[in-house]
Amino acid sequence: MNTQNHPLRRSESKFLLGPLSRFKELAFTFRVQRSFIKAFRKMHFMGPCVTVFGSARFQPDNPYYIQAEQVGAALAGLGFTVMTGGGPGIMEAANKGAFETGGYSVGCNIILPFEQKPNPYLHKWIDIPYFFVRKFLLMKYSYAFVVMPGGIGTLDELFEALTLIQTKMIQDFPVVIFGSEYHSELCNHIKLMAANESIGFEDMKLLFVTDSIEEMQEHIKTHAIKKFNLTRKPQRPKWWFGEQKVQGIFKSVSP
Repeated sequence: MNTQNHPLRRSESKFLLGPLSRFKELAFTFRVQRSFIKAFRKMHFMGPCVTVFGSARFQPDNPYYIQAEQVGAALAGLGFTVMTGGGPGIMEAANKGAFETGGYSVGCNIILPFEQKPNPYLHKWIDIPYFFVRKFLLMKYSYAFVVMPGGIGTLDELFEALTLIQTKMIQDFPVVIFGSEYHSELCNHIKLMAANESIGFEDMKLLFVTDSIEEMQEHIKTHAIKKFNLTRKPQRPKWWFGEQKVQGIFKSVSP
């Protein structure tokens, strides 16, 4: 599919150019609403999740890809659904780690003219034409966020999560930055912001930087599972909504 000429992609690009006619802007809001409702229906029984962010460009022989597989497997071992942006690279690796160890793996796939198509390690995914809808969904269902090596999009997702936590729009879910060497300059810049009082020193506590799978697991156990008393229980779908039960994922999330 030529996603560059996808009608929804064209409508988003046109919407960002500036004011349109009132009718066109109203029609755009209806398309966005439909995208939200479709996503809510499909993702309703997926949680609790942990979202893994990272670059789409790393190949399977890259050390960061291999680490992301281990991260996905470890999160699945804790009982979480592993959620990613659904594409290749780090996203594929985290989904693969969960998928191949018997966990549950889902993706919020963005429609792009390059790089992005659903990876083969997803039990369920949804194709989303709007970045802001996708970012909302990646935050909505998760009780922790793991940031692997990535590029501009990964940093955007990291700071989106931190902003929502800092402003109390969502609860103080754990944010794990995985890969201390790769992220060293980023962490130094965050320290610089604190030193110059553009953020508070308390905000530094929102981040946990590690290179250890075991430390990541313990941090998420303490600051997500125990803190929010997470237990995954079977939910009963409403047949009159056309909902179907998701099989095989209703395990207890316990320390």
